[in-house]
Amino acid sequence: MRDFFCTINLDQEEVFRTQVVEKSLSPYFGEEFYFEIPRTFQWLSFYIYDKSVLQKDLRIGKVSIKKEDLYKYTGKENWFMLQPIDSNSEVQGKVHLELKLNELITDNGSVCQQLVVHIKECHGLPLINGQNCDPYATVSLVGPSRNDQKKTKVKKKTSNPQFNETFYFEVTRSSSYTKKSQFQVEEEDIEKLEVRVDLWNNGNLVQDVFLGEIKVPVKVLRNDSFQAWYLLQPRENGNKSSKSDDLGSLRLNICYTEDCVLPSEYYGSLRNLLLKSSDVQPISASAAYILSEVCRDKYDAVLPLVRLLLHHHKLVPFVAAVAELDLKDTQEANTVFRGNSLATRCVDEMMKIVGKHYLKVTLKPVIDEFYLFQICESPKPCEIDPIKIKEGDNVEINMENLRYYVDKVFREIVRSSISCPTLMCDVFYSLRHLAAKRFPNDPHVQYSAVSSFVFLRFFAVAVVSPHTFHLRPHHPDAQTSRTLTLISKAIQTLGSWGSLTKSKLSSFKETFMCEFFKTFQEEKFTESVKKFLDDVSSTESKEPSGLSEPVHLKEGEMYKRAQGRTRIGKKNFKKRWFCLTSREFTYHKQQDKEPIFTIPIKNILAVEKLDENSFNKKNMFQILHGEKPLYIQANNCVEASEWIEALCRVTRSNQKRLSFYHPSAFLNGNWLCCKATIENTVGCAPCTADVPADTQIEIDGDRETERIYSLFTVNMSKLQKLEEACGSIAVYQGPRKEPDDYSNFTIEDSVATFHTLKQIIDIVDKLNESHEKYRKKRSSSAKYGSEENPIVGKVS
Repeated sequence: MRDFFCTINLDQEEVFRTQVVEKSLSPYFGEEFYFEIPRTFQWLSFYIYDKSVLQKDLRIGKVSIKKEDLYKYTGKENWFMLQPIDSNSEVQGKVHLELKLNELITDNGSVCQQLVVHIKECHGLPLINGQNCDPYATVSLVGPSRNDQKKTKVKKKTSNPQFNETFYFEVTRSSSYTKKSQFQVEEEDIEKLEVRVDLWNNGNLVQDVFLGEIKVPVKVLRNDSFQAWYLLQPRENGNKSSKSDDLGSLRLNICYTEDCVLPSEYYGSLRNLLLKSSDVQPISASAAYILSEVCRDKYDAVLPLVRLLLHHHKLVPFVAAVAELDLKDTQEANTVFRGNSLATRCVDEMMKIVGKHYLKVTLKPVIDEFYLFQICESPKPCEIDPIKIKEGDNVEINMENLRYYVDKVFREIVRSSISCPTLMCDVFYSLRHLAAKRFPNDPHVQYSAVSSFVFLRFFAVAVVSPHTFHLRPHHPDAQTSRTLTLISKAIQTLGSWGSLTKSKLSSFKETFMCEFFKTFQEEKFTESVKKFLDDVSSTESKEPSGLSEPVHLKEGEMYKRAQGRTRIGKKNFKKRWFCLTSREFTYHKQQDKEPIFTIPIKNILAVEKLDENSFNKKNMFQILHGEKPLYIQANNCVEASEWIEALCRVTRSNQKRLSFYHPSAFLNGNWLCCKATIENTVGCAPCTADVPADTQIEIDGDRETERIYSLFTVNMSKLQKLEEACGSIAVYQGPRKEPDDYSNFTIEDSVATFHTLKQIIDIVDKLNESHEKYRKKRSSSAKYGSEENPIVGKVS
């Protein structure tokens, strides 16, 4: 048995890592990672490692998917065979070259061809063992019978080396050319020659590491100068191992979207059509409802739709409208909001977005305490299933242990109503009254309508999957997961109105759970649940006792450069735990320790990226405040982007924000960027644009509208056929007699639905035209071979 973990990489940069699954040859990771990609990339890769305690972790195999091929696998689970890892195929970055063929006259009067290769710079070379590499390049002129090679100087500790070195090569040709008045390179000679540039990391005492290569046929030069950026490529024999061993396979569910977001004014018509959905009668004829109908997976539609409606404060009336439609088809009160309808999915997504902080302040302390008990020398076993209980364990003691955790979680939940976000309360208020109106003779339905969400779909799910809600960093191990499952089941039962009655307990499939719940006093827990549900489904404003708690926004481990607040002490980089709340930014020696240094949010003047050349380190940013700048290095590009965005968002309203900053550091008596010698001089570069000020909900309305446009575009054929179906129903004044592909769609009012569909199709057509104009403009401005659009492979 071995201990495995998996990393997610953009090219060669690791951006996420799973927990280690111990003693298994078929590890189940079960972790989800959602992130924005802040830079261009060629490959999305997944590496499987065998964890080693004393030696370097062993890379077992990898799955690499080209960016262009991601669409083939998006939205569904796929098994991928692990491929062997070959250093010759592990490349990333790009190189800037200028090539030229010169015609020279030698000392004896003959005409000679000279190839000039100017290697200018590279961008985005990979980290080696977590550090910037020491790159150099070899430049070769290669032919059937020649291989002339020259080498640049080694550049220390940089992933963006500036070489600016020029090399000269004589081009071999037949002596008969000396008699020609006008020199022309012989065609067959040109066809056989190529320039090859290889990038290497200087290993000093160990073997040099291959970083990538590019090949350019000399024939493309003719008599012209040729200058371009090239993406580094693996060697031609890279990743072609002679071994045929089966390394295993990896199951992945990838969802990759790439949207081109136009300026806000382009989305006005579509945005307005979506935002007035709650006013459309019937709701099934609205643009938002039609979107959910035509998408194969409702979740694809729900995520951008909920975020857009949240952003424009239109979610509550829309949820109320679709919930009312949902209740029309509900025949029994005990099945209220138990299916996966548009209404329930919208509420689920709303709770995930709005309730993140609510979950953290309510559950994270008790979940952390639970994990602490699990990793201590004498963890409390909680298994109460007689079939699964370990030998030597006592079921009565285990039941007491489980009861301890359940009581603690339940107590934290029913005391948390004051922390429940107002938006969630407003939604629960609507659902409660709609359910009571639908089933006026059932006094309990108003509570079960709310508990089906807040207990079953919110708290219980967060308990069993704390990693999904960022309450814990990783998926729990098998034993911990089992205990969390038992706690979650108990919370579901306690939160379900009337579940503790004797008739309900007797219906449990698992007799051991029935015995466990007999220890609970029905009246006490029922009253606690009732009061909690009353509180979270009330529209009355809640007055918190004392000052409100700061909103926890982000935390994690990074490296900071010593600020030199004392005259002695080395200004090196140290690993620290950073924490950002709505009030302050702090760093700590370790997690859960007292802060070493605190910056009040109101004192932050700017947050900007820091040039790599300042300290020869990637993924750095700076926080400008009253004292010296705080320089921080994130672990990867995704993490750096997320921290900068979060810090900019929370400080956007600061009155003293700077307009200019220094993109490099002040070292050795001057600023590296502008060479100014006064440390407190005004910055030399304008600060970047502001970001949305909402610190609670991170939403870009235009991006969500673009996503919805893309969904309508993909499902255009369904929209058109649905339009035809509505037209037919309206003309023939009756329902469809024969079932077709659209018989499952809800068409309550064919005329109103037809009108909305026509608007959607017209708007999408206009946006298609705008996107096409943008694509043409972009393709003409981003010339092939430019830094934005580098050449891939050989130039033909």
